[in-house]
Amino acid sequence: MNLRAAQVYIIMMFMTALASSTMFVTHGIYFVAELGLNPVQLVLMGTVLELTVLLFEGITGVVADTYSRRRSVIIGMFIIGAGFMLEGSVMWIGAVVPVLSIFAWVLVAEFIWGVGHTFISGADSAWIVDEVGESNVGNLFLKAKRVSLLGNLLGIGLSVGMSTIAPNLPYVLGGLIYASLGVFLLLFMKETAFVGAVQEQQGSHWQHMKSTWLSGASTVRRHPMLLMIVGVTLFSGAASEGYDRLWEMHLITGIGFPAEIPLSMPMWFGLIAVLSTLISIAAVRITENRLDMGNERAVFVAMFMLTALRIAGIVALAFSPNLVWALGSILIVGVVQTLSQPIYETWLNMNIESKSRATVLSMISQTDALGQTAGGPVVGWVGSRVSVRASLITAAVLLGPILTVFSRALRRK
Repeated sequence: MNLRAAQVYIIMMFMTALASSTMFVTHGIYFVAELGLNPVQLVLMGTVLELTVLLFEGITGVVADTYSRRRSVIIGMFIIGAGFMLEGSVMWIGAVVPVLSIFAWVLVAEFIWGVGHTFISGADSAWIVDEVGESNVGNLFLKAKRVSLLGNLLGIGLSVGMSTIAPNLPYVLGGLIYASLGVFLLLFMKETAFVGAVQEQQGSHWQHMKSTWLSGASTVRRHPMLLMIVGVTLFSGAASEGYDRLWEMHLITGIGFPAEIPLSMPMWFGLIAVLSTLISIAAVRITENRLDMGNERAVFVAMFMLTALRIAGIVALAFSPNLVWALGSILIVGVVQTLSQPIYETWLNMNIESKSRATVLSMISQTDALGQTAGGPVVGWVGSRVSVRASLITAAVLLGPILTVFSRALRRK
């Protein structure tokens, strides 16, 4: 196994987790309490992001497989950094440049973030799988997730501290962390195991890219497991957009925080994030010791169980009568999402050929974006016309077909 590449990958996961935690732990306060966005606007943010991914993901995935996964990841880090710094600066820009509303500037930032994401999505996993080998990548994904949770803990403190000073500062700092990571990867990320299609063939750039895309599409079309993954990803994306955008609003406007406990809103969200991260660290460690990540059936069963727990947690949050019940539900969903990512990535990479890995992963990401683009506005509309609780129930219902697909596939196996 390429230990240097593994170390760079773990550092990359730590830094992205640090940046994400710094921004997203208190982002509900920024967008809901400070900018005053409503449920439809919150979901529209995600819709713009996912539409961007849907449009650009296939192109950037092909670029990664045709030219360089390393180059694609580094470009993406700098673009994401710029997008997040813009999103954190919309309060100031809106006052200085009143041509666009603050919400319009937020959508521009989401678009930039989406473009940057497409350069990284698929390319980072494809790069590390080729560098360390498919047999080693499952355990590496779990180890990287465990280390990234430490980045989450550090980011929680930064998020609460920055948000207490000004609610937009976490986004500015998160953008700077992404840009710094781009510099780090420029210096230390090496690509030793991948030979791009443009180096193997002769012909125009467009011919190379077309050939790579067709190879990836053919892989998905003739592989039943990949077709099943596409279906699972579609419904998972449709459900996740509603939950991810609205659970903070449900806490702020639907449940509320007790006035007798002297904690500010940033502190409450920081406490939730700390508890979720600590439980997740323990859960990931147990999974590392108990789950054979090289056994496809074991990975498959784990995905089924995690999906069932995710549905139960979202439904419990929707019907929560008090803050304690709501917090327990949020912690369940948070731990499930943490565990699902490395297991899902391992499941994906077990079924993809090396030469078109970034392209196929980008196609899967496009499916997720399609699900979020189609399902997000529906969930947001339900929240505006009925209630946020109804939106959460809708998100849980959208996950139902995944259990059906998993159960049928397990019976076949």
